[in-house]
Amino acid sequence: MATRSLWRTRAKLAVAATALCTGGAAATIATSDDPAAALKLCTAVPLRLLRDSATAASIVFDYQYSLWGLPEGSNERAKIKHEVHLRSARKLQELCFRNGGIYIKLGQHIGQLEYLIPQEYVLTMRESMLNKCPVSSYDQVCEVFKKELGETPDKVFDEFDPKPIASASLAQVHIARTHDGQKVAVKVQHTHMTDTAAADQATVEFLVNTLHRLFPSFDYRWLVAEIRESLPKELDFLIEAKNSVKCLENFRKLSPHIADYVYAPEVHWSLSTSKLLTMEFMDGAYVNDVITIQKLGIHPSDVARLVSQTFAEMMFKHGFVHCDPHAANLLVRPLPSGKRRIFGKKKPQLILLDHGLYKELDFSTRFSYASLWRALVFSDANGIKEHSVKLGAGEDLYVLFAGILTMRPWNRVIDPAVDHLVIKGTDSDRSELQMYASQYFPQISELLSRLPRVILLMLKTNDCLRAVNNSLGSSLETFLIIGRVSSEAVVEAKMTQMKSLFSRIDIWFEEFLFEARLLALQIAFWLLRVRNALT
Repeated sequence: MATRSLWRTRAKLAVAATALCTGGAAATIATSDDPAAALKLCTAVPLRLLRDSATAASIVFDYQYSLWGLPEGSNERAKIKHEVHLRSARKLQELCFRNGGIYIKLGQHIGQLEYLIPQEYVLTMRESMLNKCPVSSYDQVCEVFKKELGETPDKVFDEFDPKPIASASLAQVHIARTHDGQKVAVKVQHTHMTDTAAADQATVEFLVNTLHRLFPSFDYRWLVAEIRESLPKELDFLIEAKNSVKCLENFRKLSPHIADYVYAPEVHWSLSTSKLLTMEFMDGAYVNDVITIQKLGIHPSDVARLVSQTFAEMMFKHGFVHCDPHAANLLVRPLPSGKRRIFGKKKPQLILLDHGLYKELDFSTRFSYASLWRALVFSDANGIKEHSVKLGAGEDLYVLFAGILTMRPWNRVIDPAVDHLVIKGTDSDRSELQMYASQYFPQISELLSRLPRVILLMLKTNDCLRAVNNSLGSSLETFLIIGRVSSEAVVEAKMTQMKSLFSRIDIWFEEFLFEARLLALQIAFWLLRVRNALT
């Protein structure tokens, strides 16, 4: 019965896809300003839909058939489920690679959801989606250069390596040397993105809407609106270049105490267009490459603290946030000034790459988000509820919202223990969170549909940062940093709105109390470390 239902669902998808792109195809092509592009779109959409529906049907059928009749909790079921997870993850990986573009970006995001989906999916996606994406040929690269700069790469640059050093969902990067001898990194947009971006949007929109009609609890229509808004910006590399400049300006003006520790490659504007971006070449270790970081003379915990502070400053003080901080977009190198820590370890500098996806938080959202994180760090149940409601979670789902932000169950979120938010990475931790994700899937869908899209991007950013911190050895200190920066941001925001001296004195006193609580947490943290070292 379940199998028949499955194939009926697949048939509905196929019929709808055919109707979508055959019934309207002729009219679309005939009325389009660019018939050739319209033809490519109408050809690409049904092919993608067919791949998507076939993959989805294959995965669902595999789970239902392979696990049929196996008792819950048995060793045999666990073994078979692991094998199905692995097969399904590889099928999903193949689909992402075949479709490319947006699908690879979705695969990258799956690779960050370490505590929400089975490890087989996380590891499969993480190993392949960050820096092993499909590569455009050199002829295709030359085609982009001719369209954008009027010459082939060997004429534009003194040297140009035809083999890319990295390839991502939207572009690939080549090493080159300018005619004045500067070593640069050249980001070249994949030629197929022009043809497939619209098809990807249409396909994802159709699938999400269809799945919502078939399964009302699956409501990810907000994803369509987000893709529609963000993808055109990510495909314009001049916007990316301007974002990188604004990012560093914010650190110099608003966070000068760490401005020297955060860097973005300098842009060569005369050699950059909307589809080509030429930047200073950066040499460093990927932020999750602990062995190389240690070889550079840097302690991984220093990197974890710097990553946490950098993004806390962006979210709570700047209101201009890099929303794609996965490991392939973050490099680490020794601070160029050569400064060292007391015990001789080199201080790190964080290099931010890929500035295509940024979000701006208005004053009200930024204030509420900073206040929420301050409440989370200090186990303030009333504050968590108040500011979750202000951000749109509602009085019925604020507990779930807190759980998604911290990846901790509610009883741990409000636990006064100093390490209440630390994810220890144990099997029990992971299985507990996956159980909650499965149990509350309809409520999670409802929550995501309520929250402002900018907060949804903050959730994605949190997922990426959590994966980075886990690879570096996540610790309590990262939450102490979040608590300090969010408290500072809340106080600064209140000070800008208070005019009277008495009001300012109240705020100063509030800041003093929070600093005292932070100091108490810091002392408790060090005592905890000493105790763990002695046991």
